[in-house]
Amino acid sequence: MTEKKEIVYVIQPILNDNYKVLHDEIVALIESADAEYAGTIYQNIREINPATYIGEGKLKELRERLDGLELTVLFNGELSPSQTLNISAALDGKKVIDRTTLILDIFALRAVSSEGKIQVELAQLKYIYPRLKGKGEALSRLGGGIGTRGPGETKLETDRRHIRARIRALELKLAETEKRRQHLIERRKKERVKTIALVGYTNTGKSTLLNALTGSEVFVKNALFATLDPTARSFEIEGVPFLFVDTVGFLQSLPHHLIEAFQSTLESAVHCDLALIVCDSTGEYEMQLNTTLKTLRDMNFNSPYIIAMNKCDQIADTSAFPKDCVLISAKNKKGLEELKSEIMDRLKDHFVRAKLFIPYNKSAQYGTLRVYLTETSANYTDSGSEITAIIPEIYADKFREFIK
Repeated sequence: MTEKKEIVYVIQPILNDNYKVLHDEIVALIESADAEYAGTIYQNIREINPATYIGEGKLKELRERLDGLELTVLFNGELSPSQTLNISAALDGKKVIDRTTLILDIFALRAVSSEGKIQVELAQLKYIYPRLKGKGEALSRLGGGIGTRGPGETKLETDRRHIRARIRALELKLAETEKRRQHLIERRKKERVKTIALVGYTNTGKSTLLNALTGSEVFVKNALFATLDPTARSFEIEGVPFLFVDTVGFLQSLPHHLIEAFQSTLESAVHCDLALIVCDSTGEYEMQLNTTLKTLRDMNFNSPYIIAMNKCDQIADTSAFPKDCVLISAKNKKGLEELKSEIMDRLKDHFVRAKLFIPYNKSAQYGTLRVYLTETSANYTDSGSEITAIIPEIYADKFREFIK
């Protein structure tokens, strides 16, 4: 038997010219949450009502419009606990959620790894905690569906004391996973494998690009936040090994405490050697790029980056794109060789391209050092081996006597 979809009606505040983009996103987010979009009421906001955010007249109009309908009302912004309760009361007790609640719900649906589930539950509980008015009050308004499912639905009917204890327990678990992550980062540094982080707006094709470059089969879906947990895959360019890490997608007006909740997951982006920022050339790519760069700056990111404009096979005129970007189509595997070339060029300071001559009487000595470089060609003469190689800069001195 097919489960009945939750029906969602949107309150869209108009604060600036950006409201159309935000509205398109919220409709896509509703679909990503496996719910059904029912319609929207718009409201110009000159002054925020501290009790209900929007005015009484608009709430009355909305109550009449939705009278007798069983649905959830979604405010496309962030509401305070009291505003949520007051809007619900004005709408005859209808379930009211905001943008953050919806995003958390999608995170709950998408989290697969134990760390991802812990992060989601912790973020949900921290968000719900200040919205509890005494034991159980307001929880009865939530009902089933969005905001009450996934890892975050752990005994939400319990009192504040139990929720505080659960938050502390989850924070301890997350601290342990963070220790393991730091060990992994340190190990990668010792192994000298360069890490490339795939970052960018949600649903721009990062996972598709990861699959195209590495030959892996990471889950891909045309939906916001289709993948939540970070995915790492190894691949080579000119025989040089790299590690690609796909991270959770960013979103415009993503609440700051959600970024904090996934800070440990995003550490791979902060500590990478190079970031690959993927933008959808068929969409609002300037907004996507600005949102991504702002989020990275908020995380103290300072690594070099490449802008990859995806889906360029669908664009006739690309002259308006950033001049230093790389034009690709991850789905059709176009522009990938140019992208690989750009990656090597951006990381050129980390490598030395050299021609080596190895006399046969020093073959054993070279053999012990061979693990530190990547041979791209070899030619054998009567007196020794002529090798073309790419050497990590930190190991170049080991080969000084062999460099021609």
